[in-house]
Parts: sequence; C-alpha cells; structure tokens
Amino acid sequence: MPLHEIFVGLGVLVASVVFVHEARRRGALNEQSLVAVTGALVGGAIGMRLAGWLETLNLSDLWLYGSRSILGGLTGAYLGVLIAKRIIGYKQRTGDLFAPAVALGMAVGRIGCHLTEAPGRPTELPWGVHAPPTTPECPGCLTGQAMHPSFIYEIIFQLAVFAALLWARRRLTEPGELFTLYLAAYAVFRFLVEFTRANETGWLDLTRPQWFLIPGLLLLALRLRYGWRRGHYDPLFKRKVMT
Repeated sequence: MPLHEIFVGLGVLVASVVFVHEARRRGALNEQSLVAVTGALVGGAIGMRLAGWLETLNLSDLWLYGSRSILGGLTGAYLGVLIAKRIIGYKQRTGDLFAPAVALGMAVGRIGCHLTEAPGRPTELPWGVHAPPTTPECPGCLTGQAMHPSFIYEIIFQLAVFAALLWARRRLTEPGELFTLYLAAYAVFRFLVEFTRANETGWLDLTRPQWFLIPGLLLLALRLRYGWRRGHYDPLFKRKVMT
C-alpha cells in the first residue's frame, strides 16, 4: 500500500476540515476563502514536486520525489494563496485560518513519513527506533542501527502547536499574528530537528532544508520583533503596554 501518499491525503483532508471549521467560527466561510484554499492545495502540490525535483534535476523523477518535500509544499501553498487572492481581488488576511489546519494536517501526514522513510540519524538514546532494511536511502536500516524517530518528534511538535494555537486564537486580535507565530515556531523546530534527520549534509555540516530555512528565520525574527514592539502579543503574556 502507498502508505506515504495515503497519510498525506488524510493530512490534507484533516487540514481542510479544520480550515472550514475555523473559517465558520470566525464568520469567514465564503467563496473568497474557499478560493484561497484551492490556491493553497494547487500551490502546495506544485511546490512539493518542484522542490523534490530540484534534488535530482531529472524530469522523469518529478512525480516520484516531489510529494516528499514538505518545505516546498508549504512554500508553494503560501504562494498559491497569495496568487489566488490577487486574482480575485481578495484583500482580507487568511493566514490565521490556515495555522491550526496546517499543524494538525502535518501531524497526520508525518505518520506516513515515519512508516516509509529513513527515521533519522543513529542514536544511543533509549527511544531509538529500527526500520526495515528495505527502507529507501537508509544505510542505518541495513546495519540494524537504532535511529532517532525524527518524524515522531515532529508529530508531537505539531500536535502541541495545534493545541497552543487553539488556546492563542481567542487571545490574539491582530490579523495574521497567529499564522506568524506558527511559521516561526515551525521554522525553529525544523531547523533543530534536522540535526536528527537522515538528510544529506553539505557546507558547514548543514542540510539543504537548514540552508533553505536560514533566510526565512531571519525574516521571521524581524517580523516577530515588529509585532512585539507594537504589542500584538501582549494578550498572550498579559503584558501591559507602557504609556
């Protein structure tokens, strides 16, 4: 069974359900927001495959590898929403509708990654896992080494963030800040968890996803500083603005 594709599909379905529920709760379930969802789905599919294809630059591998690039999918989905909203002239921010949906959908999709991909780098920690020798691109699987369950780390992270977003969504009133916090949290987590992943390393012993994330982390830090200085996150900490 194509377990990876099945769980990716389930993740998209779960994310869609959460998005509709959140949009209805906020009174934003309309044709424009559904167009934004369509843009996210199309852009995400294209982004996942293009990012995966860039690893091989082989046109025949476009379908095979593209569905495994989560960062490419998120980037494509973000651009897809922007383009879709630009086409229909919709100027309302929709990121906060997507944040909880993406977190829970990612948690479900990563189950497929855990079941079909190399878990992570070798480890002596007691929770190290073993994977079948048939796992693609996994030298540690062939030798029976215990490896970091890196995808389990991400599943736990996404579920925790999903719960945190549900708590924060009623407190943050500035549009777009919930989505900004999610992006920042995931970018930091993904950069750190890459040290346990089985991805190939390059310059300075960093992986391609880490180099991809570095400029984004800098931009997100500036964005968070902007929101903090304007008191957008005060409701989360019950911090009073000095006057």
